[in-house]
Amino acid sequence: MGRVNDDGIVVLGLNRPQAKNALSWNLIKQLSQSLEALKSDKKVRTVIVRSEVPGVFCAGADLKERAKMEAGQVGAFVSKVRGVINELAQLPVPTIAALDGLALGGGLELALACDIRVAASSAKMGLVETKLAIIPGAGGTQRLPRTVGPALAKELIFSGRLLDGDEARAAGLVTHSPPQNPRGDAAFLRALRLARDFLPQGPVAVRAAKLAIDQGMEVDLATGLAIEEACYAQTVPTKDRLEGLQAFREKRTPRYKGE
Repeated sequence: MGRVNDDGIVVLGLNRPQAKNALSWNLIKQLSQSLEALKSDKKVRTVIVRSEVPGVFCAGADLKERAKMEAGQVGAFVSKVRGVINELAQLPVPTIAALDGLALGGGLELALACDIRVAASSAKMGLVETKLAIIPGAGGTQRLPRTVGPALAKELIFSGRLLDGDEARAAGLVTHSPPQNPRGDAAFLRALRLARDFLPQGPVAVRAAKLAIDQGMEVDLATGLAIEEACYAQTVPTKDRLEGLQAFREKRTPRYKGE
């Protein structure tokens, strides 16, 4: 599912065309295995989650598979999906979701677990679970309000309304909404550009910054500042910090090694 480029950018490509990348037991298992392999790989600098199926990112849960489940199995499956999406959220490196098509329910929850979302202007996305008399169960009721604010999140979840890429950017749900191109990969190309913007920076610093932001957002300001101080301290004894100072003095591009 994932491949590491020479520059440390990993692309996780969803590829279940017969079901519009709907989240099945098997797809979730594959995603979990890929994320487990990424956790400790120091060569990984940024992860992009995209679809390899034209016109769709992820249509949400596989309802055909779910219809065959007992009530207890449904709970176990949703718990597994929630756990895997949390694994994505907890990756120590920057993550970008590239939405070049439809992202519904669990598909949008998957994207919400990423640090940054990019969507083609023609993409459609929404948490539509209330249309099926259920609620988002893989983080949507928590991550969407933290992203767009509680009032808009409630409006979108209560109504099941879809947003296109431009509307999502205006709401703060995505940061970029390029017009779709003939190949159907405008969001992915924009995500690649973002990932390459991150590459020249110190790897330890980027990881520390992500940790400080993620943990600090969940606490009061005073505690957040203490978290920032602790994360800053992690960068002080690194070889990269000394390399950055040396490169500045010598007026050259630093050569960071993540050490």
